[in-house]
Amino acid sequence: MTVENFAARIRAREPMTGYWVVLDNPVGTERIAGQGWDYVCVDAQHGLLDYKGILGSLTAIDARGTAAGMVRVPANDPFWIGQSLDAGARGVIVPMVNTAEQAAAAVSACRYPPHGVRSYGPMRSMLRIGPAPAVADREVACIVMVETREALANVTEICATDGVDAVYIGPSDLTIALGGATSTDPAVSEEFEAALAVVAEAARAAGIGAGIHTPSGEAAARRLAQGFSFATVACDLNHLEQAAAAHLAAARG
Repeated sequence: MTVENFAARIRAREPMTGYWVVLDNPVGTERIAGQGWDYVCVDAQHGLLDYKGILGSLTAIDARGTAAGMVRVPANDPFWIGQSLDAGARGVIVPMVNTAEQAAAAVSACRYPPHGVRSYGPMRSMLRIGPAPAVADREVACIVMVETREALANVTEICATDGVDAVYIGPSDLTIALGGATSTDPAVSEEFEAALAVVAEAARAAGIGAGIHTPSGEAAARRLAQGFSFATVACDLNHLEQAAAAHLAAARG
């Protein structure tokens, strides 16, 4: 693929796999981005990065030229969304979107007038996206998260919101919202799986993408087979810890 058609592929529900970055480590992110992922998402909500870290990560992703750089923004706010897009993100994942009205606000923050409220100051993004507003609007994906009971109740309306390109499951928050004592509580697994089916079907019926975060490549493959159109695998911090632990165990026999 070319990264320029990333938003179009999201809208077309083409199967894609991505990776999640929480560390402010541009060299490591650049190596990850060159492995063949369709996208790499930088987590500005729970990740360990400030704005310079986001900018450095997106620059590192673009340096390889094979993966689209995305940002999970800290909140559904025009400032955070606009800043990430100005830094060069080809898509944003917007957390805690519970209603169609909130989804519409996220869309508006992603688009320039007359279709939205994004302020024009593309800074780095003008080197790769746009810079004409209409082109930028077309090349940027607006993805909203479904991770609460309220969002589940409103998922049909959220998916039908004009300009929403995809919905994205936050499994940890959704598990807790469904009554889980932990983010992976098996006691609510049946209700959780039922919720995933509802979201995937609502997205399919609306003709938009449906994404989900997963702990492994095997889990990502299962979710894609279940009807999700894109899936993100784990994160750099988890894999760093797992790799170090495995080598330590091997070294000690």
